[in-house]
Amino acid sequence: MPKVDASRQEGRERRAKVPRSSHAEWVPAANRRNPVEVLMVENSTRVAELVPIRMQRMADSPFSFFRGAARVMALDLLETPRSGLRVQACGDAHLTNFGLFATPERKLVFDLNDFDETLPGPWEWDVKRLAASTAIVAKWRGFPRSVGQEAVRAGVSAYRIAMARHARQSVVDVFYEQLVPENVKATALERVRELSFQSTIAASRKRTSDRLLRKLAVKVDGSYKIVDNPPLINHIHAMSGEPEELRRLYDGYLASLPPERAELVSRYEVADFARKVVGVGSVGTRCFVALLIDPTGSPLFLQIKQAVDSVLQILPDAPIVEHHGERVTHGQRRMQAASDLFLGHSQALDFQAYVRQLADMKGSIDPAKIPPAALSSYIARCGEVLARAHARSGDPAAISGYLGKDSPVFDQAIVEYADRVSIQNELDHAELVQAVADGTVPVFTP
Repeated sequence: MPKVDASRQEGRERRAKVPRSSHAEWVPAANRRNPVEVLMVENSTRVAELVPIRMQRMADSPFSFFRGAARVMALDLLETPRSGLRVQACGDAHLTNFGLFATPERKLVFDLNDFDETLPGPWEWDVKRLAASTAIVAKWRGFPRSVGQEAVRAGVSAYRIAMARHARQSVVDVFYEQLVPENVKATALERVRELSFQSTIAASRKRTSDRLLRKLAVKVDGSYKIVDNPPLINHIHAMSGEPEELRRLYDGYLASLPPERAELVSRYEVADFARKVVGVGSVGTRCFVALLIDPTGSPLFLQIKQAVDSVLQILPDAPIVEHHGERVTHGQRRMQAASDLFLGHSQALDFQAYVRQLADMKGSIDPAKIPPAALSSYIARCGEVLARAHARSGDPAAISGYLGKDSPVFDQAIVEYADRVSIQNELDHAELVQAVADGTVPVFTP
């Protein structure tokens, strides 16, 4: 029997122990940890003055809460069925962690774009996080329940169909596959175009270091300096032993790059370095932006982002990780069809980090602006991308065998699961809002 057929049969056999319909099941455990307490434990290891910003952003809406509560969901997922098939998982595959960016060949692609939590783990967890985020956005936007359910079904179905296709492809073909928005047939993107997808593409092309220079920096005595905008951008670096540790961090980053890319970056000079608050869940970790200038005066902005324990490390079979910056960069390269030319990692004292470009034709769809008619098409594209990311490191034939090529059993199970999680997420968000109102959780007030 060819290996691919054996893998597919293995996947089918796993249904006996873990029925596909069982993935619909989820109820909060009787001893479920209080979600606000989970967040407070995370906050205890973060920059204290930035924690109120994180809490303010998470309290903003149920979806903002979900974005920052990856660990809360991971704890809940421990109680859910797993087929036992592993991939390089994203760990935080909600719908706004997909987006546009430029490949090293300057081609715009649509792919996963956040890997802070990446680690080998169950493929189901990524599918369930994408599905739950879809149901939560639909409910938050006030869409009919049927719209959210159909969008979840479209995303899971697209994942299943794409995985079946990857099972038939060669390893090299899977590795090279990319979703290029401008080349996708209009029929596949006709609803996505309703949310001004083309304008998002156009805006992404304008997001370059040259444009960012005018936004973030000024020229002082012939040199560019990043402009402070506290508390979101300032020159409080929060690293011991500066500038020696900064130099060690930068040298370690260069050493992590392939020689030809290290040589490229070494032709730049570091003009300035500042702390910059980003995202929702990441707020409070130490994140910085470095402004580099080449001999012609052209800028390059690098984001230096602290890498901490992945939420997937709560899995009983999670691998031991010694360098979380390396975990992120290697995981990103395994999952993305084309990774950032400047992606690397480093460490200085207790600060482990990964490094990437801050602006390089990046863009994403704003969930607050997605019309109901476009949601299913957009989530289907996310499902396709997620399947390709998983197929690069996992066994697509085994996963496809488990899912079934034409069966909607797993799709419907995840629709029901996402409904249940969206209800719990609203309750968790309300608990945070109440804690803010009670004054037990401080928030940032501009």
